[in-house]
Amino acid sequence: MSATRYTYLGPEGTFTEAALRTLPEAATRELVPMVSVPAALDAVRGSQAAGALVPIENSVEGGVTATLDELAKGEPLMIYREVVLPIAFALLVRPGTTLKDVKTVTGHPVAQPQVRNWLGTHLPDALWESAASNADGARLVQEGRYDAAFAGEFAAATYGLEPLVAEIHDAANAETRFVLVGRPARPAAPTGADKTSVVIWLGDDHPGALLELLQEFAARGVNLMRIESRPTGQGIGNYCFSVDAEGHITDRRVGEALMGLKRICPQVRFLGSYPRAGVALEDVRPLRPGTSDGAFSAASDWLARCQDGRF
Repeated sequence: MSATRYTYLGPEGTFTEAALRTLPEAATRELVPMVSVPAALDAVRGSQAAGALVPIENSVEGGVTATLDELAKGEPLMIYREVVLPIAFALLVRPGTTLKDVKTVTGHPVAQPQVRNWLGTHLPDALWESAASNADGARLVQEGRYDAAFAGEFAAATYGLEPLVAEIHDAANAETRFVLVGRPARPAAPTGADKTSVVIWLGDDHPGALLELLQEFAARGVNLMRIESRPTGQGIGNYCFSVDAEGHITDRRVGEALMGLKRICPQVRFLGSYPRAGVALEDVRPLRPGTSDGAFSAASDWLARCQDGRF
């Protein structure tokens, strides 16, 4: 395995690269752009890279389906860290282009919902076509394939373009969450401000099936931060669920919830327990009464005494 190489959704100049460069270890790694999320993750599976940074969630559009689906299938991978990056777009054009010259625009599909209102107001007749990434859209503009691309302003210099308009976003404070993914190993020690990600498959379709899954978390006081259904590819009505939960797998409440899911589900894929980006320990909400590790240990001790006739 190349322990000094990280892959990311490329080409150069993507928001993913910008997010990756916020990690301290990125300064000592070879950063390799890949053409797609599956390609970035496959490099890790094939031991060509130690890790891959890929987008997984956007505050406007929700989950990045390519990443969610890729993590749910194939050889298992594990999330080790997350990065949350504020997102604002610039309209990048070749030098000399004016707004009235823009007839065709491009960008990543996830970008379109974040600039739709701006487009409707300022370029209502422009034709949108999707690109593999925002930076790839900038490359296509450089090649003359499109008149303008929505990308990070920092990508302009890389592709010889100019930001015709900057700070474009329909939703204020838009953010994208990225995850650093590697091969499975022991999770890092809990910090007290952690997140655990799993993929859960339903055993069969029956009334209350999803409720049964949620109860495994609720009964143990585990707060869910995100839950999304994704098709399994096995026909209409067959779904798995991508879930982010507060806490670490070594927390008793989280570990027992996962054991409960494993009992009733045909498959549960653990994707990792890792620190929550930008959340300090003092910002973590207090646990509900009866859900601390101490409470679980006390209940276990009580049960043992009852079984021994010492109650």
